[in-house]
Amino acid sequence: MHQFVTIWFHWVRDGGYLGIIALMAMESSIFPVPSEVVIPPAAFWASQGQLSMAGVLLAGTFGSWLGSAVTYWVSRGVGRVVVVNYGKYFLLSEAKIEMAERWLHRYEAGGVFFARLLPVIRHLISIPAGLVRMNFKVFSVVTILGSAVWCSVLAWFGKQVIGSNPGLIDHPNELVHFIKGKSIVLVAVVLVLCALYFLVVKLTAEKTDAQAQ
Repeated sequence: MHQFVTIWFHWVRDGGYLGIIALMAMESSIFPVPSEVVIPPAAFWASQGQLSMAGVLLAGTFGSWLGSAVTYWVSRGVGRVVVVNYGKYFLLSEAKIEMAERWLHRYEAGGVFFARLLPVIRHLISIPAGLVRMNFKVFSVVTILGSAVWCSVLAWFGKQVIGSNPGLIDHPNELVHFIKGKSIVLVAVVLVLCALYFLVVKLTAEKTDAQAQ
């Protein structure tokens, strides 16, 4: 595992800003690559002078917008029937798509912004936005803002956890011990995101029940 982590960190560094853009574009599309394994390593290298922190944030935010924009226009072009029929081949069940649709209908532009901070919803929200033909300029603005916030959180974690102790990457036992000691903040963030996720499910479910009555 430590060897894999080391290799991955060096891949992110060697890929540079274009690599970050590509990976984050995938993260915001139907080929999701977790942003949690892209931005923190990039922030680590930025803290070591290998990359620019501003460049990492800009590349991450732009990549997120790019993947979201492509998904938006594809969804808008092909329509709901095609998305539902073929989404299953990309692990996008109709239930997940409907959940994202309910979230968008309920919270509109603000929903797109907060969706960028939530698991599952994050890479799905572009689909219903395209299906309902949401104003693309509005969609782009709230997507960029939400992505910038999320990338900033991940970059801060990557810099604080490993960036201040670069030698840890070569010592697996010390790295694990250090991350455990610093992970309380990440755990807190994860718990908050989980709470938000379950709140989303509850609210969208209540919305559906009310409409059914």
